[in-house]
Amino acid sequence: MMTQDRNTGLQRLRPSIPVDLTENPENSAGHFQNATLRPILKLQNELLLQVFRQYLQKSKGSFFQLDRPKKLAFIANSIRRDLHFRNLLIGIVVGHFTEEEWAVFVGQEQELARRIADLLIQRLSDQVECFLPL
Repeated sequence: MMTQDRNTGLQRLRPSIPVDLTENPENSAGHFQNATLRPILKLQNELLLQVFRQYLQKSKGSFFQLDRPKKLAFIANSIRRDLHFRNLLIGIVVGHFTEEEWAVFVGQEQELARRIADLLIQRLSDQVECFLPL
C-alpha cells in the first residue's frame, strides 16, 4: 500500500510535458526519456540549478570569466568528466523514479544514464544566464 502511495504521489508531482509518446515503442529508451526523464528534470529544475551553482562555487569562480561558448563547454565537461558530480545529478533524477521506472532504468542503465547526462547538459546550457557570480 505504501509503495503504491509513493508511486502515485511521485507521478502526481511531475509537470505535464506535451510530447508525442507514440514516436518510440513503449519499452524504448526514447519513450522512457520523454515519459519519465523530461518531466522529472522539469520538476527538479530549481534544485538542479542550485546544485550547479554550488558546484561553480567549489570550482573557484573560473566559470564566470569565461565567454558563453566556453561556459557551455564547462557545463558539458563538468557533467561528463566529474563522475562524482554526474552521479549526484543522476541521483537527484533517479530518486524520483517509481519502482517500475527503476526496474526499466536498471535494465538500460548505461543508455539511460547517458540520456540523463545529455538532458542535464542541455537544460543547464539553456539556462546559462542564471549562473552569475555571487
